[in-house]
Amino acid sequence: MRPATEDRLHTLMGRLKPPDAPPAARLHATPERSHVRMLVLVGVIAAAVAAGYLWLARPRPQDSATPTATASLADTRPTLSASPAAASSSVVVHVLGKVEHPGVVTLPSGSRVAEAIKAAGGARPGAKTGTLNLARKLVDGEQIPVGIRAPTPSPPPPAGAGAGAPGTPGTPLDLNTATPDQLDDLPGVGPVLAQRIVAYRTQHGGFRSIDQLQDVSGIGSHRFADLKPMVRV
Repeated sequence: MRPATEDRLHTLMGRLKPPDAPPAARLHATPERSHVRMLVLVGVIAAAVAAGYLWLARPRPQDSATPTATASLADTRPTLSASPAAASSSVVVHVLGKVEHPGVVTLPSGSRVAEAIKAAGGARPGAKTGTLNLARKLVDGEQIPVGIRAPTPSPPPPAGAGAGAPGTPGTPLDLNTATPDQLDDLPGVGPVLAQRIVAYRTQHGGFRSIDQLQDVSGIGSHRFADLKPMVRV
């Protein structure tokens, strides 16, 4: 029985023996390493959050430059003016004298005298423009005499004077008293035709009606239509 008793004694002593120092040290070291790792992770997260905040809060020069660029672009846009209205305006002039269709013509603003004569059918054969400046720009309401003397402005008629007093500029020319020079100023009438009118008047004792002008050699229906509103008897 002695051997059995010794075995039990050794077993009991083995149970009461304290554990080795290294395992105990390892048990105490493991929680400390976990805390260190946690602190490092928290620090990394905090640094990332701080960096993101700083990036979002950084100044942005392009935001302030955008309105300026927009304003500069707006300043360079061409402003609308009244040029379209000016381009669509027109002038009205009176072309008279030795042209195919004397009368009032309407032309775009900025047109020249030559264009007004062309709009009136052009000058008649043999008619001369003289000192008329064909390149001059038209003025609204003006008269353009072609091949005749420029009409002189008529002074205001004296009180009691009739509108059709003889010799008053702008009134119809009296066929029975007009001189050859006055007849020559009529549209389509030259020196030769003016002498024919005077000769007819002398031979027939004067004109009794305007229609008798058609009996003068060289005055056809077209020319008579131009002369009719400009003469009287």
